[in-house]
Amino acid sequence: MNTTVSRTVWPIAALLLTSLVHADVTATVTMADGSFLNLTTGSTSINGADIGYKASTGIFYQGSAKGLNLGPIGSSAYSALTQAALSQFAAAGNVTPISPSTLTVGDVFAVQGNTGNFTKAMVTSSAGSSITFQYTTFGASGGSGGGPTAPTVTDIVNNSSLVPMSGFTNSGISPSTLFVIHGSGMASATTVTSLQDSTKGLPTTLNGATVTISAGGKTWNPGLYYAEATQIAGVLPAAVPIGQATVTVSYNNATSSPVTFQVVPSAYGIDSYNGNLAVAQDAITYQLLNYTNSGKPGEIVILWGSGLGADSADSDTTYTSSPHSINTQTQVYVGGVQATNVAYVGASVYPGVHIIQFTLPSGVPNGCYVPVAVVTGGSTVSNTPTIPFMDNGGVCNDAYTGLNGNQINNLTGQSTVRVGDVVVGQSTGPGFNGGPSTNASAFAFFYKVNGTSSIEGNSTVSLGSCSLSQIVASSGSTPTSTGLNAGTITVTGPSGGPVTLQSIPQLTGGYEAQLSAGAIPSSGGAFTFKGSGGADVGPFSATINFPNPILNWTNQSAAATVTRSAGLTYQWTGGAPGTFVIVSGNSSSGTASGSYTCIFPQSAGQGTVPAYILAGLPAGNGSSSIENSTPLTTFTASGLDYGYAIGYVSVSVNTLYK
Repeated sequence: MNTTVSRTVWPIAALLLTSLVHADVTATVTMADGSFLNLTTGSTSINGADIGYKASTGIFYQGSAKGLNLGPIGSSAYSALTQAALSQFAAAGNVTPISPSTLTVGDVFAVQGNTGNFTKAMVTSSAGSSITFQYTTFGASGGSGGGPTAPTVTDIVNNSSLVPMSGFTNSGISPSTLFVIHGSGMASATTVTSLQDSTKGLPTTLNGATVTISAGGKTWNPGLYYAEATQIAGVLPAAVPIGQATVTVSYNNATSSPVTFQVVPSAYGIDSYNGNLAVAQDAITYQLLNYTNSGKPGEIVILWGSGLGADSADSDTTYTSSPHSINTQTQVYVGGVQATNVAYVGASVYPGVHIIQFTLPSGVPNGCYVPVAVVTGGSTVSNTPTIPFMDNGGVCNDAYTGLNGNQINNLTGQSTVRVGDVVVGQSTGPGFNGGPSTNASAFAFFYKVNGTSSIEGNSTVSLGSCSLSQIVASSGSTPTSTGLNAGTITVTGPSGGPVTLQSIPQLTGGYEAQLSAGAIPSSGGAFTFKGSGGADVGPFSATINFPNPILNWTNQSAAATVTRSAGLTYQWTGGAPGTFVIVSGNSSSGTASGSYTCIFPQSAGQGTVPAYILAGLPAGNGSSSIENSTPLTTFTASGLDYGYAIGYVSVSVNTLYK
């Protein structure tokens, strides 16, 4: 046990309890003919819906919602779309339905909903009578903090993982865990709350709010770290029994309706900061792992989070001077490699804050975005934030994004960054009439955003690793974006050209062109983008090289039905050394949805999605995809701080996850 952990625990505890007012929500949903969807709450009621779906009409808008279809631009382009980029079409006022004939696999559309939140969505399967798409709604749980007289509770989840409270094998909250309640009107909207210091004891009433947990015929009022109008954080008491429980919030002489949730033996959540960096520190120096201080083999680290299970030896509300182990079966995976030396699993000095001390293993893929996962109780997986990892430590280098830690820090440290990206790709998947459909397109985006948002689309997962997405959350203010005029843009491929990309009227700085069938031949070839220069961006040239031959998914049938506990191996031919293969999948059941992404070197010829990753997906229908992405290359132009070019070929199939 590391008995000196108390020396630096409070700054780390503050990271665990950073306010998450502007939370994003990521989900996958299947809409049947005649159904509706609220893209902020997930409700399928027509009341408050943002969009609806009809087999004869396609996607249509409800209320004041509006949107824009960006075409079959595929998963790489979808990942690159940030909230800032979507905000550019806020004044478009486009309420024209999206035709069902265009809603093929890989088609991407954007929506500004009735609440003003922006959503990006990508079609993953289309059967005519229904459509399945994955989406992210940015800032979904934000709010003005007003609300009705009676408080409203939306959910209660693990403060660190934010896994939805039902529908997943890792849903639920364990006793002695930091929780966060989302809702409205739950506390004073005008009081600026501060993080409570449990060395003085956590209060059970804060900013006028009191939380009540009911289970097994008993009630508890948990200690609270903070209370705001839209969210409250506290510690679930150790004595709350396993099983069903309810939560209510009382404020201003009124009490919310009860919300039911599951209390589980353990469900660990890893805390993150600066987007998706895991809160992990060197056990000797106490330095946080970051882009210029990568983890390395043999380094002893402390991982911070919450959810190891009941800790009856500790107080629920008060600082404790002697951390102790919690008897929970625990495995730690770094970039898919299991850590064999887990020395301490247990309490920290603050209630609800749990730590895991382990030695970083050898053989971990190097990169700036290496996922970390914790499995408790033999099968319950955590969220998967990332750490930078290099065999020699120091500044990270990421083979997939082409960035190093200094570049990442420089970009994120700037108040304003001018970004340009150009992409060409081909997507094949189940079409509207059931048969395969292939679409090719080229597009470009040029925009000015704050530094943190500038690389948001690249911060996914490093080569050789897998990440799990059940809900994505971020903190901070909504980024603002301004489109940049780059003049006339053309692309010339191996089949000829040039083809001129058309400006997207509703998306300043956005350009798109649909390419002809076979534009990306099986033998690959070079695509060269040229920009004439415009009012904001100077002339540029960027080249994307597809390998010979392009990717061929050789075991598609293995993804038709997937047993989650067995993992899933993708096999392929084609591509060339130095390129990358991205495999991804998603499933949904009711309101629960999840997805995974893994990146492997093309030269491996195969890659396996681990069972512990698939365990985070709900059993249900979804899809599986494979994508060969060319190495990300950079280009320069006056008026830009960062420009990159990338190409892809993707294939998707419908999947039943058991």
